[in-house]
Amino acid sequence: MTTSPLQIHDLSLSVNRRPLLSDIHLEIESGKVTVLLGPNGAGKSTLLHCIAGEMKHEGELRLLGRLREHWNKRELARRLAVLPQQSSLMFPFLAHEVVAMGRIPHDTLNQENQRIVETCMQQANVWHLRDAAYPRLSGGEKQRVHFARVLAQLAGEHGQQLLLLDEPTSALDLGQQHSLLKEARLLAAGGTAVLVIVHDLNLAARYGDRLVLMQDGRISCTGTPEQVLTPDRVEQHFGYRTQLLQSPDGHAVLM
Repeated sequence: MTTSPLQIHDLSLSVNRRPLLSDIHLEIESGKVTVLLGPNGAGKSTLLHCIAGEMKHEGELRLLGRLREHWNKRELARRLAVLPQQSSLMFPFLAHEVVAMGRIPHDTLNQENQRIVETCMQQANVWHLRDAAYPRLSGGEKQRVHFARVLAQLAGEHGQQLLLLDEPTSALDLGQQHSLLKEARLLAAGGTAVLVIVHDLNLAARYGDRLVLMQDGRISCTGTPEQVLTPDRVEQHFGYRTQLLQSPDGHAVLM
């Protein structure tokens, strides 16, 4: 029996006595794209920060079958990659040098690293920017460069892996949004567990195998897009009455 790459039991978090997360229980599957949804302030990014090890919390959090605090940082970095909403990187690196940072946890030769960097930049559609100064890139270009970086970070490692994406489409145009999420699905098809936050419910319905709906720091429900994105539930959480239809290719569409 394969262990879930992420197991959370009774997780809670308070800051200055204000509860941000309460009674979180969650497991995700390898080979699936799991989407975190919810209105602003629901706790989505806070939960991702806890999984990434950036915020202390109460409760149990296991990554790849092991308590998070028991992992060696370098070893875990080969199995867990995180794409944050924004990067504070300001040094005048070239784009390919930023992507190459994803190879730091690995003991691979420079020639192999260069091959992986090129492949991942091609996947993220930024190879043409390889010699561009990172600080001069647009917000969307920077986001895609960092997506290539996390792809490079996970490349070549065997065993279960987990990719966390915090609003990866926020600065991207329509075509780039779909391109990035298609790559995330391909990664999942190869066995990686992908946990992603998106605000666009149609993107969630199209690319998510399983949706996790949050509100007020709690998980409201989980299930398939058809199970979660009902008109009543969308209206309750987002204040908008919608219809759930099906596109000609079988994807759920909200109108």
